[in-house]
Amino acid sequence: MMQRMIPAPGSLRRLTGFGLADAAVILGALVLLALVARVGAGAFVAFLPPRDVPAISLDPRNLPYYAARSTLRMFIALAASFVFTFAYGYAAARSRYAERVLIPLLDILQSVPVLGFLSITVTGFIALFPGSLLGLEAASIFAIFTSQAWNMAFSFYQSLRTLPTDLSEATAAYGLPVWQRFVRLEVPAGMIGLIWNAMMSFGGGWFFLAASEAISVLNQSYTLPGIGSYVAAAVGARNMPALGYAVLTMAVVIFAVDQLFWRPVLAWADKFRLEQSAAAESPQSWVYDLVRQSRALPQVERLLGPARDALTALLSRAPTTRIRRDVGPRAARTIDRAYTVLLAVVVVALLGLAVHFILSTVGLAEVGRVVVLGALTLVRVVVLLVFASLIWTPIGVTIGFSPRLARVLQPVAQFFASFPANFIFPFATLGFIRLHIPINFGSVLLMALGSQWYILFNSIAGASSIPTDLREMADDVGLHGLQRWRRLIIPGIFSSWVTGGITASGGAWNASIVSEVVTWGSSTLTAAGLGAYIADATAKGDWPRITLGVGMMSIYVVGVNRLVWRPLYALAEKKYHL
Repeated sequence: MMQRMIPAPGSLRRLTGFGLADAAVILGALVLLALVARVGAGAFVAFLPPRDVPAISLDPRNLPYYAARSTLRMFIALAASFVFTFAYGYAAARSRYAERVLIPLLDILQSVPVLGFLSITVTGFIALFPGSLLGLEAASIFAIFTSQAWNMAFSFYQSLRTLPTDLSEATAAYGLPVWQRFVRLEVPAGMIGLIWNAMMSFGGGWFFLAASEAISVLNQSYTLPGIGSYVAAAVGARNMPALGYAVLTMAVVIFAVDQLFWRPVLAWADKFRLEQSAAAESPQSWVYDLVRQSRALPQVERLLGPARDALTALLSRAPTTRIRRDVGPRAARTIDRAYTVLLAVVVVALLGLAVHFILSTVGLAEVGRVVVLGALTLVRVVVLLVFASLIWTPIGVTIGFSPRLARVLQPVAQFFASFPANFIFPFATLGFIRLHIPINFGSVLLMALGSQWYILFNSIAGASSIPTDLREMADDVGLHGLQRWRRLIIPGIFSSWVTGGITASGGAWNASIVSEVVTWGSSTLTAAGLGAYIADATAKGDWPRITLGVGMMSIYVVGVNRLVWRPLYALAEKKYHL
């Protein structure tokens, strides 16, 4: 009798519609919400600087809580970066007039180092939330956002500019509204590249975590509970065991985030591949499989269905995809001239203000010195890009062409890309000191640790996006070796490589802030370069030198982008897209 009362395997799900997958998903969601509530509550405590600045304990038992605080900041910044990416990238790609302003502005924003943003925003955010630690939390999250958003925006903009022509014509022929075109064509077409760049941007956020949690600007020091501030405290105390505990904790966090978030997202994004034949192997994720087996999410989607349908109907009332009205040649020339004159007036006004500022504060001699320092950093950036492209592009193509290899190497690549390179800077500093390696050369290696991964991940994304039928055709016609690279691989990954190059370049300039000045206790190695100049000026609160250093870095980055990367972008749009 008792045996008949025991449910057979799967009978519970058949009788109640509830199974182990549902229990796991619901329990996981509840645990996640509880953790977010518990960890997020720490952002609302009282804070009256400089008296109430949180103290960082080097007791390793605090590391799980510190790691959770840092991870929450990273995901909040990532969500903000996605919102910014869709809005900014779309506006720049769909309007040639907006593009003339937004893309140069994005170049400038990418060139401004994290410390430059912190110098301006910390005081403002603290004043925005008086008496609460939330202001300092917002400043830290905004700093992480600035290390993530620009790369993702460039990726989405590039994907919109290289949409397959036949699909664009099909959406126009069917008269799809702007919202429907956005969700059915533009977002899916750019999703794979955007996900890989988001992974890289997330790793870039870890790189600047210490600077955004242990903030030292304008002769004032602020700290937030987090793994970045823990590492900064361990370095200052020369506590090697504490640093080792932090490295181990960081490895666990990166592995957990990869398994619980990035692998499921990659498996989900595989459905957006633009090709006629299915991939030989699709990315796999046990979390994604578990979620697909659960009936909890379909129930939630069913409950939210009416609200989603109402929102879709509202947004679909926008005009169809034919949003640009044709104007006569004379009217078009008049608009272009007026637009050019307006931009010229703005540029001249800004240059006038800059010249007045320079002459009245630092002087022309200081400007000449900063130009030379910028040239030294530029040489390091160029060397980094050349060697990173030669090494990581073939590796990225190999991984992108083989889903089986990607399953093995993607977590490894994600780990090294996400692991904050500045966490191992203290070990590198000791190595430079003992091996008598000049920091002027060693800083190139330190910059590469934080920026070379942009090229690898974009190469993987570009290779993954090459349709399987094109690869099979290349095999059928016997394309091998250099011919395969010339006819298939380089055209297929070129636009993605350009995105990787421009973001790696911007990341290298940003990384120069922490790579040209490295510290271990009381020992400090300083390279001659613009990054070291900005770091020194920021620590001293020297506003004229901060402004000059950040402005000069912006000029270098924007100049390189205009002279090198923009022509390559134009080549990718005209020649190297499906």
